[in-house]
Amino acid sequence: MENVTRGLIKSLFPGRDKWSHKGQNGKLLIVGGSLRYSGSPALAAMAAIRSGTDLTLVAAPKRAADIIACFKPDIITEPLSGNHLSKKDVSHVLELSEWADAVLVGGGLDRMPQTYEAIRGILKRIDRPCVLDAESLHAVSGDRGLLRKDFVLTPHEGEFRSLGGKGPSHNIGERLSEVNALSRKLKVTILLKGHADIISDGYRQAINRTGNEYMTKGGTGDVLAGICGSLLARGIDTFDAASASAWISGSAGDMAVKENGPGFFVSEMLDFIPKVIW
Repeated sequence: MENVTRGLIKSLFPGRDKWSHKGQNGKLLIVGGSLRYSGSPALAAMAAIRSGTDLTLVAAPKRAADIIACFKPDIITEPLSGNHLSKKDVSHVLELSEWADAVLVGGGLDRMPQTYEAIRGILKRIDRPCVLDAESLHAVSGDRGLLRKDFVLTPHEGEFRSLGGKGPSHNIGERLSEVNALSRKLKVTILLKGHADIISDGYRQAINRTGNEYMTKGGTGDVLAGICGSLLARGIDTFDAASASAWISGSAGDMAVKENGPGFFVSEMLDFIPKVIW
């Protein structure tokens, strides 16, 4: 077991080849959003950009895609049909994934059967490293055979239980064992969010202790997922990507609280991401 420290972050952000060009430093596809929720994929996309991703594309139902495009001109959007992700969008999303180096699925998607069917259809055929967050975790809980070793799952406690995990206990030692057991069973990397984030790929284990009790606001998990997707898009392995994203998002949250107090906006975390990385 190891503690996540700034040393890991420094090793993963060593500087950039001066001759690199657009796209060589990561292309991330984010699949999320719905009629009601547009903020989740937008926060994830902006977090990925703040983490150094060259290109970030959000595939979302049309209304959400149009709103997300207004957040920042840096975000590319691809409108999907209808108000919800559905089976008819699967082929379109898979075509988009061929462009990307990694894919993030989940933020802002609806909790409905047709959306879960679409998520499973995408994951069954996708061949890119993936971050699974929010509703995508519920979608795979009934079909865990869709999971692969290059997937990072980012559950909170309730989502962890829906995946088949025991507990999780608030005793750190027991919590480590529970996450490790489920990671090994599912053959994925799991980042269990909480007062202390627990990361395991079934063999390696880490604890992240950055972050604070005010990061229970909606959207903090989307920031974390966007950072993790950014790292996967650069070719970082799943365990290090999960560990580093927990440390970065927690540190950004700590700085946001220090600067603005408990009433901080989650979007204010975004500006602190480069400061804690570089």
